Amino acid sequence: MRVLVTGGTGAVGKAAVKRLVDHGWEVRVIGRRSGFDIPGADYRVCDIGNYAELREQMRGCRTVVHLAAVPNPTTMPGQELFQINTAGTYNVYEAAAAEGITKLVQASSINAFGCFWNLRDFVLDYLPIDEAHPTYTTDPYAFSKNVIESIGDYYWRREGISSVALRLPGVWSQERIESDEFRARQTQMRAALDKFAALPEDERNAKLAEVRRTAMEFRRSRALEYPNNPRNLQREGPPPDPIWIAYTFHRFDFWAYVDERDSAQSIEKGLTADYEGSHALFINDSVNSLDYPSQTLARLFFPEIPESNVALQDADALVSIAKAKQIIGFEPEFSVRNQTPEA
Repeated sequence: MRVLVTGGTGAVGKAAVKRLVDHGWEVRVIGRRSGFDIPGADYRVCDIGNYAELREQMRGCRTVVHLAAVPNPTTMPGQELFQINTAGTYNVYEAAAAEGITKLVQASSINAFGCFWNLRDFVLDYLPIDEAHPTYTTDPYAFSKNVIESIGDYYWRREGISSVALRLPGVWSQERIESDEFRARQTQMRAALDKFAALPEDERNAKLAEVRRTAMEFRRSRALEYPNNPRNLQREGPPPDPIWIAYTFHRFDFWAYVDERDSAQSIEKGLTADYEGSHALFINDSVNSLDYPSQTLARLFFPEIPESNVALQDADALVSIAKAKQIIGFEPEFSVRNQTPEA
């Protein structure tokens, strides 16, 4: 069966194409730049912004994996990002409808919830969060992901195209997860959290209040949007406090991640599973990225949630994948748990 993959040259795309090729799919990949040689796949230059060219490349395909998108709000002004991500997705669905395609998988993001790139904080009703939880988008990338999920809903109502929008978190390579650097950083953060959790309650609350204040000042300054880039952020003096890092960044992605091989698994299962309708699905590991007690993370960083609304045990992920298990049969096969050093 021939499948068209948009954006197949990125990290997620390469893993997906490899899995599809290995499993006998006939894969056509399109992208805007020339010069790519993808083993086992037919690569062609095509911009999804050009509807006529896109439809021509889609002709003869039975299904579509749509991954092409601007991946975060640091790369270009928000209005340009929003135009590319939303109009490109509309073109993909419209071309699929014109070619009689009735099954499509697209990459959404955990940020459709409104988290990592947010300008403002959010207050959770319960943990683990799931697809039914209210969303809090305050950045152009996250908002574009909200809209592309709605595009999937529209084409189900209009054309009967069944699709899943995979809410992927950070997609990590096998090499990263198995690296000594990752293990060392994980161990250091676990130790910092243990120390923080052991503080007297009044001292811990005072520290958390100050951390939250400075974290939200940082976010409101739009340091996580174009033309800024957090990867290039340089701070004078000693390294930032680990608890500040945990609140400012990790709290805002819920310590969620997925191995690139499991992201590819979710994509293929989105193509082959028997379902109807348009569904947004969180896709991540079943444990948090620290393999750390999740009740402790909830107590330290989400104290506003009543204890009765926190259904977490051991190192359970703070983002539920129950719906992905139900709809497409997703089950993580590769976990950071297997890489966690002994305490």
